[in-house]
Amino acid sequence: MCEPVGFGALYQSGDWKGEKHVPVIHSPEKVEKGEPFEVKVVIGEEIPHPNTLEHHIKWIKVYFQGEGDKFPVEIGNYNFTSHGEYGTFTEPEVTVKFKIEKSGKIYATSYCNIHGLWENSKEIKVE
Repeated sequence: MCEPVGFGALYQSGDWKGEKHVPVIHSPEKVEKGEPFEVKVVIGEEIPHPNTLEHHIKWIKVYFQGEGDKFPVEIGNYNFTSHGEYGTFTEPEVTVKFKIEKSGKIYATSYCNIHGLWENSKEIKVE
């Protein structure tokens, strides 16, 4: 029987320069209040992640949690469903555009079919 653990304990992290599974978050460090900006999340930026039927990234999720907010807001959920069918392969990379009213933290999570759940985060300031 499995012992219950907090869901957060299931996520792995690390330095994305040495670990191909860690989501890399590209965003400005400062943004204008209420103005749209882009965030790009890439898996395998420094060390490419294989994207084959046997070993692939299933999804990426992006969240934002404003300073003082109790919970994060899910910005997007991106599923990758083509892993070699008829020679078609998806790449685990997404770009999303949104706007915020206050400073906070961007979170990115991903799932590898072999190596499980991964996470990363990045602070963002509103001017």
